Amino acid sequence: MDELRENCPWDKKQTLESLRYLTIEETYELADAILEKDMQEIKGELGDLLLHIVFYSRIASETGEFDITDVINTICDKLVERHPHIYSDIIAETEEEVKANWEKIKLKTGKKSVLSGVPKSLPAMVKATRLQEKAKGIGFDWDNSEQVLEKVKEEFLELNEEIVKDKQKLQEEGSSSFSKKIESEFGDVLFSIINYARFIGVDPESALERTNKKFINRFQFLETQSKKDGKSISEMSLEEMDVYWNKAKELN
Repeated sequence: MDELRENCPWDKKQTLESLRYLTIEETYELADAILEKDMQEIKGELGDLLLHIVFYSRIASETGEFDITDVINTICDKLVERHPHIYSDIIAETEEEVKANWEKIKLKTGKKSVLSGVPKSLPAMVKATRLQEKAKGIGFDWDNSEQVLEKVKEEFLELNEEIVKDKQKLQEEGSSSFSKKIESEFGDVLFSIINYARFIGVDPESALERTNKKFINRFQFLETQSKKDGKSISEMSLEEMDVYWNKAKELN
């Protein structure tokens, strides 16, 4: 990295800000490799992320802010601080007790809110999961999955009520409040479903991405097979498409 920073025109030009979006991209590439269970790809993507950590540290060292050694020492110190049940006399025998300790420690270090550690720029679904996990860490949570499932059903009913009201208003007044109230209720539905996923041990982001991949595979099968049969997908009826779709479902 030192040699590249001194001799490569591209590497010389980079800043913390210019690397930011590339790091995000690399993180998603690692996430894809993990979902595919491709260990060779995971190894490569971890190397790419490690390069970014070294790169950021090198840039910061040029202004005397910190270097890679400071980065490593900082995370080591944090690990010791966040694991008092290992490095001191605090007792935590379950995962939940460990997480609760983490949140208490964070508040002692100056964070004003339990939720302040959740990055603002996280994708909405990931952010919802992290917010719920943070709240759980200090005991703000449901008792069991059955309660959460009931909440999901309740939110669906509230969404449907708003949709019915909106249709009535459209018929009676010729106007609609669709964008505000229905969007809000739909957001509540998604939040409650993500909460339910957490309770049954499902990562909603991974689950949805697997479904995305499944949809892509099945739709592309529909495209290629119908083309082989001399059909144009844009001219096919939904019933004709369903024949190919069902064949695709048998394959994956």
